[in-house]
Amino acid sequence: RKSALQTTNGKKRERRKRRRTVLLLLLLRMSLWTLLQSVLLVANAFAVLNEERFLEPKSLSQSAITSGYVSAHGFKGQLIGLIYAASYLRMPLLAANAIVIFVKVLFG
Repeated sequence: RKSALQTTNGKKRERRKRRRTVLLLLLLRMSLWTLLQSVLLVANAFAVLNEERFLEPKSLSQSAITSGYVSAHGFKGQLIGLIYAASYLRMPLLAANAIVIFVKVLFG
């Protein structure tokens, strides 16, 4: 038979283990939230780039691919495609930004 001291020590260990698990889950959730905010921030940055003023002088516009100056399958071509696609995501980004702002105001 276990003594009363061993039983209480076992219960304390279980409680500590549960606390650590809850803390780990909270930290994981916070880091996923931070990662989501970071991705949203980068998507916003891509969406607001002006093609004529910023991208054209650096050969990062869609016309660089269509003229054959940049390969569509290379890194630069893929980056151009990503920037071009992000410009079409302005409305979903607006909704995502509104959700993030609402959560930040609500939960701090």
